[in-house]
Amino acid sequence: MPYCLVTGGGSGIGRLSAIALARAKWTVAIVGRREGQLEQVAEECRTVGGDAYPCAGDISDPIRCAEIFSAIFERFGRLDMLFNNAGVATLGAALEDVTLSDWNASLAVNLTGAFLCTQHAIRIMKRQNPKGGRIINNGSLSAHVPRPLAAPYTVTKHGISGLTRAIALEGRLHDIACTQIDIGNAATDMTAGFDAGMLQADGSIATEPRIDARHIGDLVVHIAGLPLAVSVPNATIMATKMPYIGRG
Repeated sequence: MPYCLVTGGGSGIGRLSAIALARAKWTVAIVGRREGQLEQVAEECRTVGGDAYPCAGDISDPIRCAEIFSAIFERFGRLDMLFNNAGVATLGAALEDVTLSDWNASLAVNLTGAFLCTQHAIRIMKRQNPKGGRIINNGSLSAHVPRPLAAPYTVTKHGISGLTRAIALEGRLHDIACTQIDIGNAATDMTAGFDAGMLQADGSIATEPRIDARHIGDLVVHIAGLPLAVSVPNATIMATKMPYIGRG
C-alpha cells in the first residue's frame, strides 16, 4: 500500500483528494490546522476502505513542519507522494492597497509552506528504498493569467510554477517526479461567491461556472498512480465555460 501526505486536507480540494486517494487504497496523512476537521476527514477515508492519519499543524512554521514529517516517516517508514495543496486566497485589494500582513500570510502558506514540505519530502524520498516518489503542487490558472485585485495570490502561484520546475529538474536524478495542477473554479468555500459575479479584466462583473471538486481528486489519484518513469509536468482542469482563455 503506497503512502502519501496531503496538506490543507481538512476541507475543499484537500479533503476530497484525501478521500479519493484512500478509496484507491493509498494510506493518507492528512495535514491541516484544524484537528477536528482532520479527524472527520480521516474517518471518511476509512469509510471508503483506506487508512488515514490526521496530523494537525501549520506547515509554514518550520519547526512544526519538521515535526509533522518526522512523525509521518516514523509511522509509515516511507513517503510515495506529497500533494502540496494548502493555500489561501487574498482577493479584493488593489496592488497598492495590499497590506503587508496579507502579503506575508499569502507567501507563508502558499509558497513557504509548500517549499518546506517539499524539502522534507525530497529528503525522505531520496533515502527510502526503493527511492523516489511524486510531488504534486496545487497551482492555479492565476499562475498563468492573473485576476484583477489579487496580486498576493498571483505572485505566490507564479512562485509555485518556479518551485515545480526546480523540483522536476533536481528530482529526476532521484526518481522524483513533479506535477503542477492548475485548477479553475473548483466548487469549494474559496469560490463560494463566484456564482454571484466576479470582477473581470475589463471591469465588468460576470458569473463564473464552477466544477465539482471531486474531479480534481480523481485527477490527483490518476497522476499519483502513474509509474515514476512517467512525468506529467503540468495539467489544467477547469470549468469549460469559465472566462479564462482570453481573460486579459
